Amino acid sequence: MAFCSRFGSLIRQSLSQNNALIGQVPMTSTLNAIRCMSSKLFVGGLSYGTDDQSLKDAFSSFGDVTEARVISDRETGRSRGFGFVSFTCDESASSALSMDGQV
Repeated sequence: MAFCSRFGSLIRQSLSQNNALIGQVPMTSTLNAIRCMSSKLFVGGLSYGTDDQSLKDAFSSFGDVTEARVISDRETGRSRGFGFVSFTCDESASSALSMDGQV
C-alpha cells in the first residue's frame, strides 16, 4: 500500500514538472491512461480442472488478456478454485464482468 502511494506521488510530481516544460497537459487524462494500462479481475468458482490456458481462452473474447492465473495449493498443487485475469484496458474488464456466472 505504501509503495502504491509513493508511486502515485512520484508520477504526479513527474507530470507536474513535465507540464511546466511541455505545456499544460491535463493530469486527469494522463492518470486515466496509466490506470487503463492494466485491469485485473478476480474469478471465483472455477472448476478444479481449470488451468491457466483455459482461463485465458475463456476471457480472450472480451479483449486482450495479458495474464490469466489459476491459484493452486502449495502443498498439493491442486487448484484452489479461483484465479485472476488481467486485461490491457478497463473496458475489456468491464465487458468481461457481464459474463458473471456463465463460465
